[in-house]
Amino acid sequence: MHFLPEKLDDYVVTHSAQEPEHLEALTRETYQKILQPRMLSGAYQGRVLSMISKLVRPKTILEIGTFTGYSALCLAEGLQNNGILHTIDIKEELVDFQRKHFDKSAFAKAIQQHLGPALEIIPTLEVKFDLVFIDADKRNYINYFNTIIPKMNSGGIILSDNVLWSGKVVEPVDEKDIDTKVLLAYNHLLNEDPRLETVLLPIRDGLTVSRVL
Repeated sequence: MHFLPEKLDDYVVTHSAQEPEHLEALTRETYQKILQPRMLSGAYQGRVLSMISKLVRPKTILEIGTFTGYSALCLAEGLQNNGILHTIDIKEELVDFQRKHFDKSAFAKAIQQHLGPALEIIPTLEVKFDLVFIDADKRNYINYFNTIIPKMNSGGIILSDNVLWSGKVVEPVDEKDIDTKVLLAYNHLLNEDPRLETVLLPIRDGLTVSRVL
């Protein structure tokens, strides 16, 4: 979902850092072999994630929702030496695909995959996080937030994807549309929680940056 006019959006992309070759290869293979390839973060948003991670310089990263591993590789670019990125997904059929591309990168040893429900796995991780990226099932966003907030370091950053939900957050909501209802509540929570400082960026389908005070 693009909220800028196409010409302006193209200009923004053209005048931003370009996608590394290994991520281009991952994108091509995702579109060739994986269902719903549009779930990829994409080249421009991937560069945004990379830039934020490089600014934060995290020692520990948590990603909720791996898909084919694109965003994990972007976030890993900002890791400190000997830093660790934990990435969680529920789709067993994607594990080998992810690992293949992780192993081709410079971050093979830094990325730890976890298979299963994030709400069960996160409490077992005995580490606090400097950077978290939430990009999984929308109806659990508030549950994910409540699970990770006690495990955040002061000054840590929480990134939340798809928070504009194709513009549905400003349209009349269907009573049966649970995902949009949860995202509306989630966006309000991030903006009002006294533990956070939050800015919602209109990048692609919406990306919220929340800093833990």
